[in-house]
Amino acid sequence: MADYYVGNKEYFPGIGKITYEGPKSDNPLAFKYYDADKKVGKKKMKDHLRFAIAYWHSFCADGSDPFGAPTHPHPWIVDAKSPMEAAEHKLNAAFEFFTKLGAEFYCFHDRDLAPEGESPAESEKNLFALAAKAKKLQKATGVKLLWGTANLFSHPRFMNGAATNPEFSVVALAAAQVKAALDVTIDLGGQGYTFWGGREGYMSLLNTDLKKEKEHLAKFLSMARDYARKQGFKGVFYIEPKPMEPTKHQYDYDVETVAGFLRYYGLDKDFRLNIEANHAELAGHDFAHELETAASLGLFGSVDANRGEPRNGWDTDQFPTSYYETALAMYAILRAGGFTAGGLNFDAKIRRNSIEPADLFEAHIGGMDTFAVGLEIAQRIIDDGKLSGFVKKRYASFNSGDGAKFEKGELSFDVLAKLGSKYGTAGITSGKQEQLENILNKYLLGL
Repeated sequence: MADYYVGNKEYFPGIGKITYEGPKSDNPLAFKYYDADKKVGKKKMKDHLRFAIAYWHSFCADGSDPFGAPTHPHPWIVDAKSPMEAAEHKLNAAFEFFTKLGAEFYCFHDRDLAPEGESPAESEKNLFALAAKAKKLQKATGVKLLWGTANLFSHPRFMNGAATNPEFSVVALAAAQVKAALDVTIDLGGQGYTFWGGREGYMSLLNTDLKKEKEHLAKFLSMARDYARKQGFKGVFYIEPKPMEPTKHQYDYDVETVAGFLRYYGLDKDFRLNIEANHAELAGHDFAHELETAASLGLFGSVDANRGEPRNGWDTDQFPTSYYETALAMYAILRAGGFTAGGLNFDAKIRRNSIEPADLFEAHIGGMDTFAVGLEIAQRIIDDGKLSGFVKKRYASFNSGDGAKFEKGELSFDVLAKLGSKYGTAGITSGKQEQLENILNKYLLGL
């Protein structure tokens, strides 16, 4: 057991290394479908999926909600004599969890890792001290940082935004916080850095200069990028779309909105998208739609793996359980070339009434199994070729003749119009949606 935890205390006693036992296993603390070293296509499962653990939900969320007090009595803060000691205990607990679960990556906000101080200087001191401990634990366990980020939304100073705040002093404070978070991410070998504009938006247009705020956001991102590159950061910068909540309207509404923003301000060479399933739902889109859209624009990067509750209009951040959704997601990801610097980060939290230590493991095990199933289904779809073959045939009229000339830009508009008048009745061809959905169900059943 000592091989699977760090420090002088075990925070998840009685739980050892989580192993693969196969679909017939009844052990709730074992993988049924995620077999890390199993080859799927040309890569191992673990290399396709690149699972990461969200530090904030797994080790900071306490089960509280707008209607009730905390319900998760985290053992890593019970005996702590100071916020810094509690943070160190939490770090040890996190790496024990990563190691026992077999996750190779994690992600964090700066304020997850270390408590905020009385001044920016003290906050940085706290962050650098905990990052130094995290670096030692990374080296000892082999766990890596997928990406870091800064919490620019929780403190009251950010109630009107961070980079888009109407007060310059807040913009400067946000820059100090991001600079420190970037420094730590670089030092820990982070493969990416994420910007989630939690309050970069507006509650009312009556008090908002929308044009100015978006210009300030672009300037802030450009300056942060330039600083990080000068410090030697070679990783990927991510923007994470979300339409609303906590603001009425956020400037990173969905993939199309962020893509337009990045290209308008010349940021599309360095920035990619970190796409969250629950955020896609809040924007009125399917998860697969957002993935396909990002891939089509050359902006696919990483994923926050979770799900929402369709009957609730807010971000519930539940663990993924639908093979249908993960199959379509992995189908999009594989056709986009798979992950490079990104991965599947479980931005999900156990429920308020899930209060046993094992619940955190079982939630992640379920999520990892669900994506493993989705991966294998997606690979079967690709290997079989029926769906891609149908799509290719559906657009075959653009492969030769006038259709090919149109795609190459070799037709003038008046010639195109003349061709249209000559062809007469066209376009009465079945899309075969129901047949394709039935085929997809066969893949889901492994038939």
